[in-house]
Amino acid sequence: MKNNITGLGAAAACATALVACTTAPAPPLAHAPSPTAQMAAPRDRGLVAQASAFESFMRHARGIDAQFAGPSEVSEALQTGAAHEPHELESGMIAYAALAALQEPRLVAAVRANRNPGDLARRLSADPQAALALPGAEQAEARASGALFAQGAALAGEGEKVKRAAYTVQHQAWSKAKVPDAAARLSRVKHISAEAYRPNREDPERLRQALADGERRPGPPSPVVTRAVALAALSVLGEDGQARSLMSEPRSDSCIRLAKLNLFQCLATAGPHYEDIFCLGQHAMIDPGQCVVDATRTATQRQAAATKASYKR
Repeated sequence: MKNNITGLGAAAACATALVACTTAPAPPLAHAPSPTAQMAAPRDRGLVAQASAFESFMRHARGIDAQFAGPSEVSEALQTGAAHEPHELESGMIAYAALAALQEPRLVAAVRANRNPGDLARRLSADPQAALALPGAEQAEARASGALFAQGAALAGEGEKVKRAAYTVQHQAWSKAKVPDAAARLSRVKHISAEAYRPNREDPERLRQALADGERRPGPPSPVVTRAVALAALSVLGEDGQARSLMSEPRSDSCIRLAKLNLFQCLATAGPHYEDIFCLGQHAMIDPGQCVVDATRTATQRQAAATKASYKR
């Protein structure tokens, strides 16, 4: 998908030129633009940082290799799979979807052309569904939904490979040995799970590439996608303060937090290394991946997907 929004506004330009907006490591959730990129950066620079936190975790987690050769690889993979704070992942998910929506030029142009931006900002923050009436909103929804669905499905798919490895690895003797000092292992995982995102130099470019490669997924917008489109519009308006209320959605928040709690509980009862691999695949990869997929679905679509899945069992 090629960049076609050049010149449509600072926020939209930043969504497809992220290297210009975040060029060096910085404290968590704070990316500073280079001096030559001041005009391209949106007033809400935190939106890019939050989206980077999401994209970075999803990319590293789906890169976990299911071909485990020993305990050290399992331990390293667990740390990678646990490396997100649930609230940060959720807000990053919505920010990522908003940046995908910002790639829709009709939406950006319509917001910039609005004659009463203050009133529009108030309406969007009070009722994100108001964004759905904007020109280009339907196309922006498809971009946001497609971007999230691709990320979630990819992580869940890699998690299935890791989960299967929990069974196939058992022909290796080391996998059946008990994890030494399992309490310390769980403590490390909990500590990592509470740490804030720390950006790497590669993250802005990887985020830009991920958004450029995004797919479109038409259909009725979910609550998360609706929030993302409203957030995109508020970003164009420079109303980052009013956007804060849109950075969480009750069902997605609960889903992501439950996935992390299930990971802790699974590790607390796990014995041999192969059980750690199962916990990793199911609760650190499949579960959060499915949370992201479900964030693109309406209640009716989730029910239909659940019914379809039950028939396959």
